[in-house]
Amino acid sequence: MSSNPYPHLLKPGRIGSMVLRNRMVVTAMGVGLAEADGSCGERIRAYHGEQARGGAAMVITGCAGVAWPLGAVQPGQIALSDDRFIPGLAALAEAVHAHGARLAFQLHHGGPGSTEDRLAGRPILVPSLPESSSPGRFESFLPEALTASAAEPTASASFRAMTGEDIRALIEQFAAAAERVKRAGADGVEIHGGDGYLLSAFLSPKSNRRADDYGGSLENRARLLLEVMHAVRHRVGQYFPLWVKLDSREVGKPGGITLEDGLLIARMVEAAGAEAVTVTAEQDSNRSRPSLTPPASLQPGASLPYALRIKAAVAIPVIVSGHIEPEGGDGAIRRGQVDFIAMGRKLLADPHLPEKLAQGRAGDVRPCIYCDTCISAIATREPVRCAVNPEAGREYLGRPKMAGPVRHVVVIGGGPGGMELACRLDGAGQRVTLLEKSERLGGTLRFAALTYDANERLLDWYQRRLKASGVQVRLGVAATPAIVRDLRPDLVVVATGALRTLPPIPGSDRPHVFSGNDFRALMLGERTPELARKTGRITRLAASLGAVTGISAKLDLVRKATRGWMPLGKQIVILGGELVALELAGFLGARRRTVSVIDEAAQFGAGLPLVRRLRLLDQLTKQGVVLHRQAGEIRIEADVVRFIDRAGQAQAIGADHVIVARGATADLALANQLKSEGFTVHAVGDCTGIGYIEGALGGAARLAIELA
Repeated sequence: MSSNPYPHLLKPGRIGSMVLRNRMVVTAMGVGLAEADGSCGERIRAYHGEQARGGAAMVITGCAGVAWPLGAVQPGQIALSDDRFIPGLAALAEAVHAHGARLAFQLHHGGPGSTEDRLAGRPILVPSLPESSSPGRFESFLPEALTASAAEPTASASFRAMTGEDIRALIEQFAAAAERVKRAGADGVEIHGGDGYLLSAFLSPKSNRRADDYGGSLENRARLLLEVMHAVRHRVGQYFPLWVKLDSREVGKPGGITLEDGLLIARMVEAAGAEAVTVTAEQDSNRSRPSLTPPASLQPGASLPYALRIKAAVAIPVIVSGHIEPEGGDGAIRRGQVDFIAMGRKLLADPHLPEKLAQGRAGDVRPCIYCDTCISAIATREPVRCAVNPEAGREYLGRPKMAGPVRHVVVIGGGPGGMELACRLDGAGQRVTLLEKSERLGGTLRFAALTYDANERLLDWYQRRLKASGVQVRLGVAATPAIVRDLRPDLVVVATGALRTLPPIPGSDRPHVFSGNDFRALMLGERTPELARKTGRITRLAASLGAVTGISAKLDLVRKATRGWMPLGKQIVILGGELVALELAGFLGARRRTVSVIDEAAQFGAGLPLVRRLRLLDQLTKQGVVLHRQAGEIRIEADVVRFIDRAGQAQAIGADHVIVARGATADLALANQLKSEGFTVHAVGDCTGIGYIEGALGGAARLAIELA
């Protein structure tokens, strides 16, 4: 243990009578993998079973509805509201126990966040009628997202302040659900008293304006939670582990729960018999929409100071989650800030993270890039998915192995799709040669890692993975039919990425206009004839020195250096409205450039996960980036970009440089050429259509299955 850098994460722990093999638990996260009738079937058994097999000490399920379908927050939510669900619950417990982990169900009622009630036209239970029933609209939603998402209010939404009879029924529903969980063989329950759901809404002075015994003072507002706890304890007995998830504070909600309230509530639940506290933070006063403000879970370790305060206030274990890397989690436990680290997104990206840490293989952990793909699936009422782990939510399909003789597969293109497929085929026992025309692996992922640094962790992981594999990587090789023929492959996979050309915009041939490829080459120290024509001698010299010294290969150094000097003027206009354009705008805006983004599209961010789009657009607004959508008649002049805005008015924006970050299209030219030469060819990634990282890795996984 002493040789492992995570001794505190890996040591056993205890919650009440329950002993846990380490300090890493699966946090409750909505995954939508239960069956349509609320029962636990094969999908959710395989999903949580894989996390248990990967070494997590305990699985805490996502919201399990004590009154299901009433109070539900998403399709595919676990139901605890009837005895008929017990067999499925028991099968889930068996699947988790088979791999040595514990299982707890999170007892939950959505209250103000009960999107399924709203969509079904049922009254939404709340402590008090809300001051405003309409959360407003978001211009950055696309029409198709509005159709699929529960984030937009419906005209039929109605609320009902709970009566005394409602409260008594709710307490019984929590107690009965806990008893079913115990009968099913689970190891404990977490009562969800946070995140703005029903029990949290009672605790908050902002949402609870009752004048009876359940409103007013903090003691009265906490009465319902404590009565629920007492009823649950009475039903499950003294030795069945029970704990509560609580808000440490309500962020962006004036008049809501404060840290001082959180400390007092934590002491109350401890006195009522809670054997642990899970620390969370409600992020927005309206549970019916995704928050634009990045929550504490997106700010590394932001919840730790609050967990420390609660830890100092109680004598029971404290569980915390929220963008905590293993190093930070181990240190927090060592310093006595917390007792357990609850992981959600990290275990979506790699459910075997605990096992790999225990084996001293931290470098093998597939990193989470915090791209909001999983959170967006919740917002759009879809089953969970992960951009970097195509198996997430699909574990029940298994991971097939290659059948038949070993074949030689040539993969052309060292971007994310090509690297993922090469590693998968190598792992299945195939002989793989990977050809990449540039001198470095990564393709568009390398540039994406420059503008969004979390992507660099994924790029580094792939490079380590390939280095440890049997894949023969050949850099600086532009594939041709002759080169491929010399390799004598059994089949070829083309993963060369999209074709990126300058669209026919008047003035796009001017020397101060860069294509996306030009700007990528400029930032990464690549030499191209077009870039040489558009840059001065000093810029070309700097790029050459960066390439020769290897500085341009070190993305962190490039990011730091460009904060001091960039070969671009102060006024930048970006033409384009999808991911590349928006991330580039944020990159340049952070480097003291005045940035305007212009596009013909009706909305910015098409193709991005919903929550990622909202937060990225909000970030750009805060940076002062000006967004012009539905622009027409765009033309580039010597020092200005002219267009007609959506109101029909002529506009002119000053531009020292223009970057055209659009025009990417599928490119099957090489694949078709190789097919015509008689090769057996498949294609994957953006050469088949723009799908970003999620599309490339998902396509690689599907192709690996097809080739099995």
